[in-house]
Amino acid sequence: MLDLERFLPYRLSVLSNRISTDIARLYDKRHGLSIPEWRVIAVLARRPGLSATEVAQRTAMDKVAVSRAVSALLDGGRILRDTDGDDRRRSVLRLSEAGRAIYADVAPRAMAYEQRLLEALQPDERQALDRLLARMEQATGDFEHD
Repeated sequence: MLDLERFLPYRLSVLSNRISTDIARLYDKRHGLSIPEWRVIAVLARRPGLSATEVAQRTAMDKVAVSRAVSALLDGGRILRDTDGDDRRRSVLRLSEAGRAIYADVAPRAMAYEQRLLEALQPDERQALDRLLARMEQATGDFEHD
């Protein structure tokens, strides 16, 4: 019988949801952003000029969630949409000045939150966690579905 409380995918999902909710309180209260909206901002801060499809791929978010987040961010003036200079059929996204200001406010706070989480671990445990997560990330998608 499946013991859900010990089932790794469930435990990782619960932990991820708790962490996302904690950080979401920060940017929702300060900027009225949803989790998908913040993820789009965070990705575009590092990689301006991505299409919405590429944002969905990098964040592993559903295309519909990305589309809604992009629409809300465009409407709010937090991101801008341009036509790719090399491919006129392709739309690319980048942060507006308002989006860059939000990122500059939230990113250091999110990193401080991460630091507090990591302080619960010894340095060797942090390194082990990083290695283990990388191996698990590589293993995802390797299994055939029945």
